[in-house]
Amino acid sequence: MNRTRLAILGSTGSIGLSTLDVIARHPDRYEVFALAARNNVGRLLEQCIRFRPRFAVVVETSAALKLRAELAPAGMKTEVLSGAQALADIAAHPEVDAVMAAIVGAAGLRSSLAAACAGKRVMLANKEALVMSGPLFMQAVREGGATLIPVDSEHNAIFQCMGGDRARGVRRVLLTASGGPFLRAPEQVLRSATPDQACAHPRWVMGRKISVDSATLMNKGLELIEACLLFDLAPSRVEVVVHPQSIVHSFVEYLDGSMLAQLGNPDMRTPIAHALGWPDRLPSGVESLDLIRTARLDFEAPDMGRFPCLRLARNAAEAGGTTPAVLNAANEVAVDAFLEGRLGFLDIPGVIEDVLAKHGNAPVVSLEDVLGADEWARAQARAAAAITGACA
Repeated sequence: MNRTRLAILGSTGSIGLSTLDVIARHPDRYEVFALAARNNVGRLLEQCIRFRPRFAVVVETSAALKLRAELAPAGMKTEVLSGAQALADIAAHPEVDAVMAAIVGAAGLRSSLAAACAGKRVMLANKEALVMSGPLFMQAVREGGATLIPVDSEHNAIFQCMGGDRARGVRRVLLTASGGPFLRAPEQVLRSATPDQACAHPRWVMGRKISVDSATLMNKGLELIEACLLFDLAPSRVEVVVHPQSIVHSFVEYLDGSMLAQLGNPDMRTPIAHALGWPDRLPSGVESLDLIRTARLDFEAPDMGRFPCLRLARNAAEAGGTTPAVLNAANEVAVDAFLEGRLGFLDIPGVIEDVLAKHGNAPVVSLEDVLGADEWARAQARAAAAITGACA
């Protein structure tokens, strides 16, 4: 059996590490053709030595020079490339069978689109790419003949419950949210919250940006928009329910009253293994779920007053057009400002709302529409964050 050749975009992040862990368990099935990271040369070097990819891609030229110098003494034949175009070229490379799209934020848009246009199996962990480009991304999947499999645990759960049928006989879907580290925290704690506190997720091990998004529930808002696009659902048919145990990853309710759920321990190797093996099943290394030890599963409605980002995201889903791209860009800037200590935790939704209030929505006809909205929103958000931070 020929091995599946993989490009892993974002290989040094949490999704990339989990992907490589699953792949290492199945060396007879998978070959790492390319690895891509931002600029974490040390970790990427270790991955290159272990998995011996044909290509390694980093963002900056200086990082590429350093990686080449480190690989040379090891006698490695890995070709080191740099820049956004190299990333897109690798994603669309004719010898690549499947792409793990795990670059965080808008930075992953072009490479994810390139993989879709080239007809790859796209294992999408970069929700922001789909949120930004919306119907353009789904059009690229259709016209390119790509296979799109969601890797976010919630969307992968929906995909599993639907059996691959997009919204056939479905009344609604329910995305579960852990509620993050501040689910029960009093307001005074939120006002003084530090980046380390916001990133201390009680259930999942994630990067800092997505951890903050989980703490504000913006991550669930972005997932709401993503679910509408992936499964052809109106926003009114996608709901969010807080589930602190993070055992049920999503529900699908059908017209006949049936409700299906996908359960599992909170470990990203489960949806990654599903995406890699689909329609087959692969051992992932995840511990079996012990329902007796779990004992109970709790569910509650999200507090929209505590989590205004969820409201903003739902409004963006209903507006469509360039609004989701603006929402995403403003959020990325606000979260960066918070992580750098220039903005308070409770100021994040205010910056986003300020930018959205100034935005004149427009249809998305081309990638330029998306990129233009993204650039405009980032400039507006930087200005709003600077003003808000100075007044704090």
